[in-house]
Amino acid sequence: MATILALDQGTSSSRSILFDEGGEILGSAQQEFRQIYPQPGWVEHNPADIWTSQLETAHKALRQADIAAPDAIGITNQRETVVLWDRASGEPLHNAIVWQDRRTAPVTEQLKADGCEKMIREKTGLLLDPYFSAAKIAWLLDHIDGARDRAERGELAAGTIDSWLLWNLTEGRTFATDVTNASRTSLFNIHTLDWDSDLLDLFRVPRAVLPEVKPSSGLFAESTRLGAPVTGMAGDQQAALFGQLCTEPGMAKNTYGTGCFILMQTGTKPVPSRNRLLTTVAWQLEGRPAKYALEGSVFIAGAAIQWLRDGLGIIKSASDINELAAQVSDSGGVTVVPAFTGLGAPHWNPDARGIITGLSHGTTSAHIAYATLEAIACQSADVLRAMAADAGAPLKEIRVDGGASQSDLLMQIQANLLGISVRRPTNIETTALGAAHLAGLSSNVWKKAEPSPSCFSNAWKIDCTFEPAISETKRKEIESRWANAVGKA
Repeated sequence: MATILALDQGTSSSRSILFDEGGEILGSAQQEFRQIYPQPGWVEHNPADIWTSQLETAHKALRQADIAAPDAIGITNQRETVVLWDRASGEPLHNAIVWQDRRTAPVTEQLKADGCEKMIREKTGLLLDPYFSAAKIAWLLDHIDGARDRAERGELAAGTIDSWLLWNLTEGRTFATDVTNASRTSLFNIHTLDWDSDLLDLFRVPRAVLPEVKPSSGLFAESTRLGAPVTGMAGDQQAALFGQLCTEPGMAKNTYGTGCFILMQTGTKPVPSRNRLLTTVAWQLEGRPAKYALEGSVFIAGAAIQWLRDGLGIIKSASDINELAAQVSDSGGVTVVPAFTGLGAPHWNPDARGIITGLSHGTTSAHIAYATLEAIACQSADVLRAMAADAGAPLKEIRVDGGASQSDLLMQIQANLLGISVRRPTNIETTALGAAHLAGLSSNVWKKAEPSPSCFSNAWKIDCTFEPAISETKRKEIESRWANAVGKA
């Protein structure tokens, strides 16, 4: 029996899942790690926490299945988060700066004022926003004594989390990333599939500090720490698109995690967005052209549910929101805009902040819980409407995954607001599954040129399809109430 170990390094936890060749889970483990908030709007992780938690969960998943080593390893990871470390010692020079971090907003605003966004968008498919990695790397080089000089001499390494994990898995022998993670840095030209000299100069990032860029499916390195080759690597959202078998242009998925991330596969040519969405690399199989996608990012999704638990204390666990919200038939006119770290696509307002509107004497915690679920769905609907406009055709369905997709109530609200089918697979671990698919395609586990249902056997099956169940009038009323609240955030 062939096995693939997927390392799924996320924003709040590290997970490892061992799959067999049919996509069945043989073992899994998950471990949360500390979130660090040095100042308002700043978010950091300890790189050592990321590595040790990922390695520990890998060993636990293998022990569950009584397997010493897998046949191949796939890596998927939180994107845009960056680590700067010493190539000789392997020691980080600073905490990782997380994708949610907003400290570089003044830098990106100045670049906008200087008229740089058009060039950046044409080369990278991205907007100018603190979300992306380039300004974070520049910040590290500027704020650590001697870092810029050392980086130019090739003594330091700056990478996204995939590169950090690969470096540690190979005990410092391999420094590489894949095209999907590179495409999230604002330093990578998605047309040439290489680091771009103009962008490196603009952000003042030396090429010597950056990793080698490889296809998403192919041999990266032999892992001495886990005894198997790393043969697949992709950012978490692209991995989920692959795991959802969105293999044809126009197919789309939404991952409900800490944030909400919606991608639509668009084929072998990048499609520029007219509605402030992102154009990104979806994946690249070794020896084949890259596939591209349109993407819209919602910064706060599951994190809003965590806020109800940790901030307001109206639920004891994240899953309690479903029972609480189900006590009412709607939000009672309450609208929550969870813009804790600004608003993502299609608004792109880093200065927006969270608000609650429509409170009355009759408002209960159940109404706030319902409105929080509705906010997640409304943010996703904003993105999907913009995506359909860019694609020039309405979406017929959306495939969903991620922890919050387990909420039947949230999925029904989503179907109501979109007016299309919402399809949830039996295995919602599609991010890890996508990493396993990519790894399997370039190892001996699968010998297929492109992913297909027959290639991955039982890996993708429908658990439930949610159909719209409200009137068009009601949908428009919710949309209007939401738009008014966003305007005030």
